[in-house]
Amino acid sequence: MSITAIKAEKMHEPPATEVKSFMKRKHAKRSFEPLLYLSPTIILLLVLMVIPVYLVVQYSFFDNVIITQFPKFVGLRNYLTVLQDPTFQIAIKNTIWFTLGSVVAHLVLGLGFSVLLNSPSLGKFSRSIFRMIYILPWIFTVAIVAILWRMLLDPVGVLNYLLIRLGLIHVGVQWLSSPKTALIAVTVINIWAGYPFYMMSMLAGIQGISKDLYESARVDGASWWQSFFNITLPQLKPIIISMSILDIIWTSQQFAMVWMTTGGGPITSTQMIGIYTYQQAFGRYEFALASTSAVLLLLFSIFLSVIYSRLQRRRD
Repeated sequence: MSITAIKAEKMHEPPATEVKSFMKRKHAKRSFEPLLYLSPTIILLLVLMVIPVYLVVQYSFFDNVIITQFPKFVGLRNYLTVLQDPTFQIAIKNTIWFTLGSVVAHLVLGLGFSVLLNSPSLGKFSRSIFRMIYILPWIFTVAIVAILWRMLLDPVGVLNYLLIRLGLIHVGVQWLSSPKTALIAVTVINIWAGYPFYMMSMLAGIQGISKDLYESARVDGASWWQSFFNITLPQLKPIIISMSILDIIWTSQQFAMVWMTTGGGPITSTQMIGIYTYQQAFGRYEFALASTSAVLLLLFSIFLSVIYSRLQRRRD
C-alpha cells in the first residue's frame, strides 16, 4: 500500500474523542437497559409502598391531617400522646402476650409435627395423609378460619358441647365474649392457623440433615433423645432463629383474624396495636394518631428485619 493511500485511510478514521464518547454512550445504554425491565416493579413499589410509608411518617408529625388542607406541625407530640394513651399501653401488653404465646407454640408444634412426619415408622401413605391433615390450617383463608372458630367456640358450639358431655363444665363458656378467655381464645386460633408454616420449614430442614450423623450417633450408643438434642436441634438452629424472627414480625402485625373474631373486645381484652391503629383512623378519624401508632409498629418491624438480614448473611 502506498504512503498516499495510508494517509487517506488515516484521514477517514474518527478521532479518539469520538470513539471514547461512542463507547460511553454504548456503556450507558447497556447500564440503562436493566432499569427498563425493572421499571414496572420499581413503579409499583413507589406507588404501593414507598409513597404511602412516606406519607404515614409525615402525618405522624402533624395534626388534623387529611380532614383539613392546612395541617398543623406538632413535632413529637403525637408520639407522646399515643405512648401515654392507656388503651395503647393495653394494646402493647396484649400484642406481646399474643405474639410470644403464638411464636413459642408455633415452634413447639411445628418441631413436633415435623419430627413425627419424618419418622421412619410411618409409611408413605400414612405420611401423606398426615401431611395433608396438618397443613390444612395454612390453606384456609383468614375469613374461613375466623368463621370456623367462631362457630366452634360459640356458647352452644361444638367445643362447649363436648366439654359438657365430658362433665368438665356445666354451662357453655363464652370463649370470645368473656374478658377472661378472649385473649387466650384468639391466641389459640392464631396458633392453629400458623403452625403449618413452621412445620413445613422444619421438615425441609430435618430432611436436609445428613443421615451419616445419625448413623454415627447410633453406632456410639446414643439414644433418640441424645441424637435429637445434639444433632437435630443444632442443625435446625439457623432455621429456628430465622422463622422465630419472621413469626414475631407477622404475628405482631396481626389484624384480620382478631378483628373478625372479637373486634378487639370485649372492652379492650383483645386490643392489639393493629386494631388500635384501625380504630384511631376509621373509628375516631384521628389519622395523625393512627399514623403515629403505625410508625411505631413499623420501627419495631424494621429493627427485627435488620436482625433477620444480619443472621441470614452470617448463615450464608
